[in-house]
Amino acid sequence: MATSSDRNEVQASGFHPGETIASAGEEHRPLFIVMNAGSGRRNADAARDAIDRQLREAGHPGEILLCRKSRDLSSLIRRAVELAGSHNGVIVAAGGDGTIRTVAQQVISTGLPFGVIPKGTFNYFARDNGLPQDPYTAAKALIAGVRAGTERLVKVGQLNDQIFLVNASMGLYPQLLEDRETYKQRYGRSRLVALWAGLLTLIRRNAEMLLRFEYASGRQEHGAEVVRASTLFVGNNALQLDQVGLSEDNGERTAELTVLVLPAMNAIERLSIALRGMMGRLNQAPDTSHFQCRQLSVEPLARAQRRKVKIAMDGESAWMRPPLVFRVAPRPLRLVVPPTGWSDA
Repeated sequence: MATSSDRNEVQASGFHPGETIASAGEEHRPLFIVMNAGSGRRNADAARDAIDRQLREAGHPGEILLCRKSRDLSSLIRRAVELAGSHNGVIVAAGGDGTIRTVAQQVISTGLPFGVIPKGTFNYFARDNGLPQDPYTAAKALIAGVRAGTERLVKVGQLNDQIFLVNASMGLYPQLLEDRETYKQRYGRSRLVALWAGLLTLIRRNAEMLLRFEYASGRQEHGAEVVRASTLFVGNNALQLDQVGLSEDNGERTAELTVLVLPAMNAIERLSIALRGMMGRLNQAPDTSHFQCRQLSVEPLARAQRRKVKIAMDGESAWMRPPLVFRVAPRPLRLVVPPTGWSDA
């Protein structure tokens, strides 16, 4: 696992997205696992038991900090950061993309290694990084990575003072996520429920924003324009972008963010856009625009949005004061990954 001096060197010299680095592993480096009960007590207990069983079978030290109430999550993360810092440990997020983002928010500034055990509905971050999807196997892969000392330098997006790993957005998409969460609480956490909730939102709701853009790319390109849009979507996940037809440079990881602007539309047009996205053809949708940049500044021009704007990051919504500045974060996330050739044998 990389040392403190290794971390400083990487942060100072830059990095290639998706680059995997290796150093001397540490056989008994402890794991401090923050788990969000989120999807319910039964599922959380089953996942905790699976992780605990893997720790015992591997003889690897670890502590599971289980969060049953959302208001306790921040304090549990701080506790995990303190423990990892004082015991030369690894901080691990066990949950969906929203939980992973919340934990990573407090970890990235420390330079400590970060592990993931996916436990959500879509698990875009874990899937994009090739991590196992069930808690037991994910814990096994994590332990293998800690012992081998393999880490991947992961590009992180930033919106004002908050980071995002998968995407950030404003407009209709944050409302869709809120509606989806309501349906999940009522009918269960499955992809089918999420899809149905999304379709209902597209039929019933609309959004229209007048936005001023200023953007800059790594190719020294700059631009500014005023656009009328229903949704602004900023992507940082190659898997998700590829699924909807917005591959980053033909699927290769880049050091930039992908921006998608959807125009104001009626219900039929919104459903048509959604269908194109599900078919992986969003890049062919009429009147949409997408581009890549390292930084995008957004200023809402409508009076109602000048004081605060509803945004969403990695599946969770919040309010934020404009202007909104989306950019590639200066530091990568040091994600622990299993060594090359590892398999669950």
